[in-house]
Amino acid sequence: MGIPLIQQYRVARYILGRKLRGQRRYPLVLMLEPLFQCNLACAGCGKIDYPKEILQKRLSVEQALAAVDECGAPMVSIPGGEPLIHKDMPAIVAGIVARKRFVYLCTNAILLAKHIDEYRPSPYLTFSVHLDGNRERHDQSVCQEGVFDKAVAAIRLARSKGFRVTVNCTLFQQEDPGDVADFFDTAMSLGVEGITVSPGYSYQHAPRQDVFLGRSASKQLFREIFKRGRERRARWSFNHSALFLDFLAGNQSYQCTPWSTPTYNLFGWQRPCYLLTDEGYAGSYRSLMEETDWERYGAGRNPKCNNCMAHCGYEGTAVDDAFAHPLKALAISLRGPRVSGPMAPELPVLYEEPPLKAEVPAEVTIPLAEVRASANREGRRVSGA
Repeated sequence: MGIPLIQQYRVARYILGRKLRGQRRYPLVLMLEPLFQCNLACAGCGKIDYPKEILQKRLSVEQALAAVDECGAPMVSIPGGEPLIHKDMPAIVAGIVARKRFVYLCTNAILLAKHIDEYRPSPYLTFSVHLDGNRERHDQSVCQEGVFDKAVAAIRLARSKGFRVTVNCTLFQQEDPGDVADFFDTAMSLGVEGITVSPGYSYQHAPRQDVFLGRSASKQLFREIFKRGRERRARWSFNHSALFLDFLAGNQSYQCTPWSTPTYNLFGWQRPCYLLTDEGYAGSYRSLMEETDWERYGAGRNPKCNNCMAHCGYEGTAVDDAFAHPLKALAISLRGPRVSGPMAPELPVLYEEPPLKAEVPAEVTIPLAEVRASANREGRRVSGA
């Protein structure tokens, strides 16, 4: 596993304390989004589709640290946007580290060399560098050439200065299992602590909707990747629990636990999770936990959730299962995910399928060029335009 013992111990102690108190829902990782602005425009990203005035806003140091205190999660992930754009990010990170919370600063690493001396190495700080594959695949994913080389150089620089570094990898349609396995080998050769991996989630506002994986395709892809890892006796370290990896390979029928990864951003506490951006916000963490209708979300409960297998939704489920069934977790940790045989059944669909929409007659269809022109006049972006 790619998670240091001190982090495993502190997080396990935190979880055990919540269970001894009989607390059913508790946060594991706070997703803290201090800004949405980014210096890239990736094809599968739905986080930068905001007006200019929103993209220019920032959470203050005080707001960010108040959210950390209010939530109380032992780990904090800082995505974006690109967090290194935020001029107060070093102060936010220092405040989280001082609270002895494990912070993962997610970055595309383009600005890391410029800002790295503003941070201090700590067992509580990890740079989580976004890499979606080897050079050609990653640059295609982020829609800009040369980003892979910059990220690799930044990883080497951070490691040379004593920082913890992980790689954050999202897999999309038409991935070649052999290429992904090669990339995992490359990541390990860079000296990173571990790999965080997840199937791409189909953001409603992402510019490209044809790049995302469905659940069956995701499970088969991960089986093929893990199979190649066994064939080459690879020593890959993942920043995940063994049961989450087993879930990715289709061997566990897990339901999402969105409360395990609450999100705080410019608009407040996002309901229900980091990935669903159109479900409203709560004014406080307590309101988020007590007033959100959690039973409305998850595979088979909400069509928006059906193809999601992201770690921010299911890692908490896997960790909870590991505490309930430690022997099962140990066995899978020792042997790895099963890569053949029948897959675990999907969860039942509990909502009514919406009726098929009637086709709009061609004569009343608005041309895309007209939609684009209207959007430009109003200062909006059009997905796919």
